[in-house]
Amino acid sequence: MILLTGATGFVGNALLNELVMRDQRVRVATRYKMDKLPQGVDQCLVEDLSVNTDWSASLVGIDSIVHMAARVHQMEENPQDSLHKYRQTNVEGSLTLARQAAASGVRRFIFMSSIKVNGESTLPGKPFLVEDPPRPVDPYGATKLEAEQGLAAISSETGMELVVIRPPLVYGRGAKGNFQTLGNWVKRGIPLPLGFINNKRSFVAIDNLVDFIITCIHHPKAGNETFLVGDGKDISTTELLRKMKQATHKSTCLVPVPSGLIVLLATLLGKRAVAQRLCGFLQVDISKARALLGWSPPVSIEQGLRGALMNEHDKL
Repeated sequence: MILLTGATGFVGNALLNELVMRDQRVRVATRYKMDKLPQGVDQCLVEDLSVNTDWSASLVGIDSIVHMAARVHQMEENPQDSLHKYRQTNVEGSLTLARQAAASGVRRFIFMSSIKVNGESTLPGKPFLVEDPPRPVDPYGATKLEAEQGLAAISSETGMELVVIRPPLVYGRGAKGNFQTLGNWVKRGIPLPLGFINNKRSFVAIDNLVDFIITCIHHPKAGNETFLVGDGKDISTTELLRKMKQATHKSTCLVPVPSGLIVLLATLLGKRAVAQRLCGFLQVDISKARALLGWSPPVSIEQGLRGALMNEHDKL
């Protein structure tokens, strides 16, 4: 049986539904009772994700854990004020679960980390590799790295297999954050000054990430490995918006404004970080996942965007 934490989140809920579709036995550990739990799925309530959490009831009969629950990145938080909150959940909470899991005989622990462990940007043509030195710059990335290191120590001490997955931006129906903002702009037909961005960025469709997680649950070679995952094709912000236009059949005007000017104006408006995400490079190399696990993304970017952005009536 698989124990899933974070089942109420965007990725966790998609993973839960796919596991059920594949006839996997699943137990979810949540703080609150889920109203629409798929038939046949067990549920255990836990108070929180902290150093004091008792996971004993949740771990009975569990072979593998997919740990997705976390304190997520908050764009407007003061890093110094929030670091201890991230650490309590992402580090102490995760290590507590892992220690109890190892003691209960859990075979494999899959940890959903983040590309933010590697850093915020890459040089042109120099994608992140698994072997690159970690360079997190915010509390979310820093505590994900701390958790990875602590989990690796527990794995080494106990023999419980550890799999670490670091995805870039995940998109799909129901995604929030930057993807939702861009999608809303395109759907409204708002003219955007993003028609001349020549960067490259990696993304991962929710269907691709879910498929990869399930591969890591079962594949014998995934144990004690760290993976970067993505769609396998890097595109510019301008290309992304064009594909969004095609997926939504909208005629949004993309005005060709140089990226340097966008960054300058955004900096003057106090939005430099936003401009850097729109104009900068962030690429990941997924060759390890391809070579070691024989995995390839089952969904193309175009298919992923259509699934994420089309209206419900368009599916009928």
